[in-house]
Amino acid sequence: QVQVVESGGGLEQPGGSLRLSCAASGITFRIYHMGWYRQAPGKQRELVARITAAGITNYADSVKGRFTISRDNAKNTVYLQMNSLKPEDTAIYYCSADRFGPLGVRFEYWGQGTQVTISS
Repeated sequence: QVQVVESGGGLEQPGGSLRLSCAASGITFRIYHMGWYRQAPGKQRELVARITAAGITNYADSVKGRFTISRDNAKNTVYLQMNSLKPEDTAIYYCSADRFGPLGVRFEYWGQGTQVTISS
């Protein structure tokens, strides 16, 4: 059974930092691309950051220079270090794991999300 579990969200003041963690089990973690997405109230879910199985990263323009995604394949965990937080970073943050299997079949798994609230 595949499980993707986020943790580390909470309430933080503007300018502060948070580190989100996402632990995945039931998959061969090292071959999966991992991503962090977020959804703010009334808005569509958007990509925040992604790290491929090869370790290549990409970020939304809104978080470049403030957020860092990393992965620890030994711990089956991906992290999102969030610095210089802004109120507009408030959202539910979701972790995803995806890969393409044989014949182009896509495997994709999502966590339940963790709330991040940035407010003074």
